[in-house]
Amino acid sequence: MLFPTVTFALFFLVVLPTSWLLMPRPARWRIFMLGASYFFYGYWNWRFVGLLVASTVWNQAFAVLIHRSGPETARRSLLGLAVAGNLATLGYFKYSDFFVSSAQNLLEQLGIGISPRIVTVTLPVGISFFTFQALSYVIDVFRRQIEPVGLVKFAVYLSFFPQLVAGPIVRAAELLPQLRERHDPRRVDASRAFWLIAAGLFKKVVLANFLATAIVDRVFATPGQRSSLEVLVGVYGYAVQIYADFSGYTDIAIGLALLMGFRFPQNFDGPYTATSIQDFWRRWHMTLSRWLRDYLYVPLGGNRHGRGRTYRNLMITMVLGGLWHGAAWTFVAWGALHGGLQAFEHWRRELRAARGMPPPPDTPGRRALRRLVTFHLVCLGWVFFRAESFANARAVLGRLVSGWGEPSPAVTRSVLLAVLVGIGAQYVSGATVERAIAAFSRLRPVAQGVALGFALLLIDTLGPQGVAPFIYFQF
Repeated sequence: MLFPTVTFALFFLVVLPTSWLLMPRPARWRIFMLGASYFFYGYWNWRFVGLLVASTVWNQAFAVLIHRSGPETARRSLLGLAVAGNLATLGYFKYSDFFVSSAQNLLEQLGIGISPRIVTVTLPVGISFFTFQALSYVIDVFRRQIEPVGLVKFAVYLSFFPQLVAGPIVRAAELLPQLRERHDPRRVDASRAFWLIAAGLFKKVVLANFLATAIVDRVFATPGQRSSLEVLVGVYGYAVQIYADFSGYTDIAIGLALLMGFRFPQNFDGPYTATSIQDFWRRWHMTLSRWLRDYLYVPLGGNRHGRGRTYRNLMITMVLGGLWHGAAWTFVAWGALHGGLQAFEHWRRELRAARGMPPPPDTPGRRALRRLVTFHLVCLGWVFFRAESFANARAVLGRLVSGWGEPSPAVTRSVLLAVLVGIGAQYVSGATVERAIAAFSRLRPVAQGVALGFALLLIDTLGPQGVAPFIYFQF
């Protein structure tokens, strides 16, 4: 079920008032919300509701066993089994085809021809997101940071529909305490919620969908038939498309949750204003970045055991982060590129410190240059992220230098405006956005309704026909 559809609007019109009516009765509310979330997930494919239920039961059982176990060795063994079960499920549904085809290609290169029976495995929507949330719950119980809750409460946490299929990745310590709170509908920041929902719809329906159909899909489908300018603008267009698509989804998700009385963590903070790759990952998909840091990078040793291990840990974390995004070697290359660039930045800082050199002055000119370089390095990574294969990525990169001066009909004023809006909006300060939300909140309800109606009409007018699925649904 897609957010920007009439079907979801009808679903939410039923769920929202019913949720508030049942809120004073927590047990009934949890049962209702669980049923609504399972209906939301099963609307795409009802068969996979069983997978979500199985993941819930598996992780809850191990969380309780870990909490009740005394000896450290027993607790570690139980944690290992819990993690192994989650990764095995994720690996089967997401990576089985990838590993079989990769092994077959390797054997063919060695002169060993085999023809295994390939069974195409359907990828459940959002499996990476709810698996990571389940892992954080079990690991946090193991670390004694939280205590296990009841099965139904945990099931609501894992299946809560606003963030179920594409994040943000909300940890148990962030959402479970809110399930125990007494929520008051009169204290809901509805103005902020509606602002976020409208902004998310504009990003997705207008910017992301338009750029995809107007230039991005064309460039990556047939790069050899495009001019260098078209390819360059197409790469910029994809940078805006994936940002607008994913941040648009999370804006809507955060807004919907806020209308229901729940607060989700922020997931994006102007990523294309970053001055380094490390800074980019502090701003892009922030909930995933923190998850990888706390549950992978730090347990590997972080930066505590010398320069070499720090670089190794960075590479492992980013390569696995790339593989999390998709079962293809292009995603591995994308992760390796970001890991290598972060290791290089770390090496440069250590080299300056070893030589007794202070950090370079943060002048406006230097900051602008660092932003420009960082943005283009990120765009280089997006080529591999978007490409169907390495051959496709090479064709796109090769065409960047071999087709200048040719006609560029796909580079229209509308495309350039969409790219500029998508990037330029990230330079609007948070204080300015907060003032705009505050001004909107001071309007009378009728005026707010008129403004929202006009915004929806504008989005519907400017957006292409139909709504494409969100990019991160496939992850």
